[in-house]
This record gives sequence, C-alpha cells and structure tokens, in this order.
Amino acid sequence: MNINESKQKFYLPHIGQRIVKTSIAVLITLLVYYLRGYRGAAMPAEAAITAIICMQPYVRDTRDFAISRFLGTFIGAAWGLGFLLLMLIFPRMGSVLLLVYLRMAIGVMLTLYTCVLVRRPDTSGQAAIVFICVVIAFPEIEGPLQQALERFDGVLLGTAAAIAVNVFRLPRDKERNFVFFVKISDLVPDRFSTLPAAARFRLNYLYDDGAKICLMSEHAPAFFTLTMSQTMLSVPFIVMDGAAIYDANENTYLQAETLDTRESACLREHLDAIGLGYFLYTIHHGKVCIFHRGRLNTQEQAIFERMKRSPYRSYLEGEIYRDDEIVYLKIIDETDKIRVLAKRLAGYMEGRKLRMSVKPESLPGVSGLYFYADTADMPQAEERLMRMLREKEPQLKPREVFLKTPYRSEHDAMHLLHRLANLYEPLKILRLFPRLREKLMNGD
Repeated sequence: MNINESKQKFYLPHIGQRIVKTSIAVLITLLVYYLRGYRGAAMPAEAAITAIICMQPYVRDTRDFAISRFLGTFIGAAWGLGFLLLMLIFPRMGSVLLLVYLRMAIGVMLTLYTCVLVRRPDTSGQAAIVFICVVIAFPEIEGPLQQALERFDGVLLGTAAAIAVNVFRLPRDKERNFVFFVKISDLVPDRFSTLPAAARFRLNYLYDDGAKICLMSEHAPAFFTLTMSQTMLSVPFIVMDGAAIYDANENTYLQAETLDTRESACLREHLDAIGLGYFLYTIHHGKVCIFHRGRLNTQEQAIFERMKRSPYRSYLEGEIYRDDEIVYLKIIDETDKIRVLAKRLAGYMEGRKLRMSVKPESLPGVSGLYFYADTADMPQAEERLMRMLREKEPQLKPREVFLKTPYRSEHDAMHLLHRLANLYEPLKILRLFPRLREKLMNGD
C-alpha cells in the first residue's frame, strides 16, 4: 500500500451541519421528555425518530417532510384509534389472535389507500408505520385514545424540534464581492467522470445562494456536459488551460487567445518537416472544431476512436476554416516519446510567442504535447475574466481555492467545497478575531 492509499483509507470526513443539527434536534426531544418525567425505556422514541427523518439539507425540504410526516401520522393514528375502539366495542373480534392480525393487515391496506385517496401517496409509509405502532400491543392496551395521542404528540414534538434547529443559523457574513476560482481537476479524477452527487449538491447550494464560483479546466468545454450536468452555474468557465473563456448558459465563447497566424504556420511547417502528425483545435462560429494533420500514430488513433463518439466534439476532415481560429495544437504519443520530443523542440520554442505544455492523456502511459499562445494560461485568463466581471461589479476581487495535494478521491472534492463554503460564509463572530479569520480563510 502506498502513502496516498494509506491516507485515503484513514481519511476522516468533515462533520457536516446536517449531522450536528440532527443530533441537536434529537437531544431537544429527549430533554423535553426527560423534563416531563420520562426515563429510560419509557422515553418515547417516536419524537426522536421524527426529528431524524424530518431533518433535511434545505429548510424547505424539512418543511415538506414535516407536513408529510404530520399528515401520515394523523391518518395512521386515526385508523389505529378506530381499530382499537372496534376491538373494545366488539371484544369477541379480538378473541382469536390470528384473526386480529388479519384485521391489522386490512387496517394497513385501508391506511395506505386513504393516503392515495387524499392524493398524498408520499405519506403512506409513515401512516402505515404509525398505524402498526398504535395497534401492535393489542390486547394489552388500556387507553386507545391515549395510545393514539401519544404517537401524535411525539410526531409534533420531533417535527417542531427539526424545523426549529434547521431554521436556526449562527450569524454569518456572505462574501459576495469575491470570485472564487476552482480547478475541475480538484473535483473529479478526469474529464470522463461525473461530479459526485454530494459534491454537486454542495456546489449547487453555493451557486443557489449567490456565490460567484469560476470553474477552471485544461480541456475544451465539451466535457462540462457530462462532468457538470445538473449543476447551476453563475460565472463563465475558464477552459482550454486558460486559452478561452466560455459561458455555458449562453453556450458561447466570450473570449479566446488564438495562436499568432505566423507562429502557427511556422510551427506546422516545422512539425510537417520532421514527419509528426498533430491535432488542431479551432473555434469556428462559437464551436470547437478539431482537424488532424499527418498520419495518426497508434496512441492518437486510440484517443481519436474514444473521443469521436462524443456528440459534443466535431472532428473534421480537410483544411481548417481560418488560420486565426487555432486555439491550440496537440501531439499525442507515449509519455516517454513526448518528453523526448518536448526537449527536442525546446530550442525551437525560444523567442517565440508560444507556450508548450506536457499533460497526461486519458489512456495510461500516453501524454499530449500542447502548444498555446504565450498569452494563454490560467493566471492571465483569471485577469481577463475579472476585467469582464468588473464592468458590471467593479468591487469584485479574485480568490483561488485549490487543493494542496493532488486529487485522490471524492473526499478531497468535499474537503475543498467545505473550505470554499467557509470562505464564502464566514461566521460573523470571527470579525472580533481578524488574525484567526485570515488564518482560517487561508486554509491553515
């Protein structure tokens, strides 16, 4: 086992707010019953169970669950009370226990059907559970009305505790004047992976609350359709390793740093002369169009066969539309060969308006050699995006939120988003401790 695997195995996730709030709500219900004189086994569990079920990530979800649980409890308790009263009025009906159980099953059916009848099928499970809880102790029940009311009382207490705790929040500031820059590579292992559900929920919560988060990627925006599906976005992306800024909501490129036409022509002539094939990534009428020059080697063919299946990429034959639309040029081969080629081309790159970068590809042991304009990188892209955003909001300031170690698992993504949430919503009390606040905001 290597060091990274060992760290991942013993990773301790953050204790989330929902965990803390649920525990507090349960404590409140138990304390209420304690003050009312209940102890030990006599402590009703209905209220605590209700608090656990009703506690949801969003306050509006807690309210909806509370309404459903309240209605389900009312229906279940009503049918349970009716069952017990029927058994008391007609004692001979309870003389044969097997027939009593049959009637209980019929009672469950009637309870479920009632929920469907009132067009609240979501409450049916809760109603059936309450019905069984009310009648299951028969015939050792002395007060049917008291039995039903105790169940109802427990649900009301648990519901009230869950809503009260979920609504209550410690006073927090909202850093709406910050634009937070986050790398996609810190949220997912590769461009073919989807964002984990928990991370997507957390990210959507921040977007929905008004946080300005710019996602940054080394790749073209096609992968966002898969990776960031069902994510609500409020700020344009930085894509292609800083070469372009893309607005996913408008499905358009706001800006692109293309290769200088003369430099591009010279580079392609040089690669043609030494017999190297390469891909040309262009932006034509707001769409990425990919052309290939030269013979595909084994690695390029494998990548091409995988990537061309995507409906979001356009691989075209023939000549490129315009020389001034080339965003970057890429060569794909075995990693060792790419490193050798990068060293070989280092002398050629001196003094040119180009930037060269080696990156791993989606296949093991395969890398790509990328050529961008020298103005196309992440820091300069951040500055360009900030200038765009400041046209409407001059007070905006940039803030980078990156992992300090390479991505290993979705725990890292959640750790990053947890830190992002604390940066966006710091506790107001931290104003009294400016040094501590700054230390926490820096992730120390």
